[in-house]
Amino acid sequence: MENFSKKAAMIWSVADILRGGWKQHEYQDVILPLVVLKRLDSILADTKTKVLDQHNQYHGKLKDLDQILKHASGAAFYNTSPYDFKKLLEDPHHIAKNFKHYLNGFSENIQDIIEKFDFEKQLERLEGGGLLFLVLQEINEVDLHPREVDNHTMGVIFEHLLQKFSEMSNETAGEHFTPRDVIGLMVEVLLSPDEALLKKPHRIFKIYDPACGTGGMLTVAKDHIQQDLRSKADIYLYGQELNSVTYAMSKSDMLIKGENPDNIRGGEKNHAQASTLANDQFYGETFDYALSNPPYGVDWKKDKEAVEREANRGYAGRFGAGTPRISDGQLLFLQHLVSKMKPIKDGGSRIGIVHNGSPLFTGDAGSGESEIRRWILEKDLLETIVALPDQLFYNTGINTYLWFLSNRKSAERKGKVQLIDARELFTRERKSLGNKRKKIGDDSQKKVKELYEAFEESEFSKIFDTSAFGYRQITIERPLRLDFQVSDERLEELKTEKLFLKLKLKERTALFEYLKAFPHKKLFMNREKFLELFEPYLKPKKLGAPLLKAIISVLSARNEKADICLDSEGNTEPDSELRDYENVPLGEDIQKYFDREVKPYVLDAWINESVRDHKDNEIGKIGYEIPFTRYFYKYEAPRELEAIEKDIEQVENELLTLLKKL
Repeated sequence: MENFSKKAAMIWSVADILRGGWKQHEYQDVILPLVVLKRLDSILADTKTKVLDQHNQYHGKLKDLDQILKHASGAAFYNTSPYDFKKLLEDPHHIAKNFKHYLNGFSENIQDIIEKFDFEKQLERLEGGGLLFLVLQEINEVDLHPREVDNHTMGVIFEHLLQKFSEMSNETAGEHFTPRDVIGLMVEVLLSPDEALLKKPHRIFKIYDPACGTGGMLTVAKDHIQQDLRSKADIYLYGQELNSVTYAMSKSDMLIKGENPDNIRGGEKNHAQASTLANDQFYGETFDYALSNPPYGVDWKKDKEAVEREANRGYAGRFGAGTPRISDGQLLFLQHLVSKMKPIKDGGSRIGIVHNGSPLFTGDAGSGESEIRRWILEKDLLETIVALPDQLFYNTGINTYLWFLSNRKSAERKGKVQLIDARELFTRERKSLGNKRKKIGDDSQKKVKELYEAFEESEFSKIFDTSAFGYRQITIERPLRLDFQVSDERLEELKTEKLFLKLKLKERTALFEYLKAFPHKKLFMNREKFLELFEPYLKPKKLGAPLLKAIISVLSARNEKADICLDSEGNTEPDSELRDYENVPLGEDIQKYFDREVKPYVLDAWINESVRDHKDNEIGKIGYEIPFTRYFYKYEAPRELEAIEKDIEQVENELLTLLKKL
């Protein structure tokens, strides 16, 4: 950690050089590409001479030198320029020209990364401001050679820089980077049931992240399998990323670690091409494991057309279960991940995803969110939800939840969902990092994993049938009761009625006076009796049905003592303002529930039997929600009245003392 802090501080000193010429949110456009280039430069340092010798020997003689030069560099990339950071600084008068030559010397896979960083624009600004030499000099002071900084520490450095930049950019709560402690816990639980399987040699496993950022989740998962589990399995990493800068960082990280950089996709400037929701760049592919921290509280307006087009295909597409409200796309990512599961006959899959609290309960029965939860639970895919402490992430202090899904649950977990409350399982950071003031230490990770593996009821673990989260929402109606009167007060309201105002002034005045002359001024408690007199009175005016309806509405008022209004067929007309809803737990008889919970308190209420579920056509709409905190609520008795009075008295005395001083 000391090594990380020192390196990060040295890198950040570049910001002092940029201050004034660059806005704060633009610092990342210079610093991140240079840190990546310095890292690549450090990796290639030991084999630089060998690469140049091979290039000089075969250049012009062989058409494709790519594999030869990669072999010479000992990495998945190389640089054929005679320059490195050290030699660039030896010639400050030609540094811009030489630096461009240096950039052009990188292998093609690095050229894509440089292009995604869009560094050419920054290079021109640095050159024009005479700052290129100073910036390169400052970056070169940081030793990023692998013997000095391992891949894990390098990832932490990137994470720290991105956190600082995201703070400066005032990014929304959902656009943040996942701390390594959270990833560690995700990976532990995700892979826990398969540890024996993962240790088998010569097995192949594919891991996927649809919003991979800098690739942290993917690399931590692989490190856990190969290092912590000492597995000899072959692990292949796949990811898609929307943001071009983080895409470039992820791809460079994969190159550095010897992964296949072509498995990291996205990063295009065209949003629709880069977006996982709009353009699945791994169409038709499935994976053994998937884990992700997609943006939450972030709208999907830019993807709306493509998402709805695919949703209209039903389950032939990724979003057949439904679409959530436009302001939050979390549950779209969840459905996307389910679409990436291998069929059970091919071994099935496991998924881990970070959500905020919204996907647990947002949306009433029949809404997109509820229908997605219904689909997940009725397919028995949801295995576990872990509630995390707040203040874990850099850019938000809200509570988050880890959802784990599987289409190959163990026998004891079939038809069940485990909820784990880990909100108090944390240690405090020695120093706050943005909003991150807590972390999930090794002991906390171990405790959560133990709770998961035990699969037992306890203070921190609850187990439910999947149907326990379901309910049938019935619509409760009450009769419409209206009184009617052509009074001066009610006629005054007519003056603000839209249809009345559309009449010409002369017509409005004449109609108003005509209504005032209606001979029956009494209060009518029965709609039919009032209309028998009122409608014939207005018939010569030929007002038209909409205006007539508006006038009658203005002349009416709700009155619980009035007679019940009946429709044209003689049925009781419901009052939309008194309409209410009851959520009946699945499996419970709705009539018995109504007789017990509603009828004793509202004698004239009834169930609207026309409101039915779109799937089973039974009375009431089926909905699903997971009220997590309710299941772990702990009653705390209020303080004694004497203690409260004593505190109030103390505060009053303090106020009096302060007032006397004034």
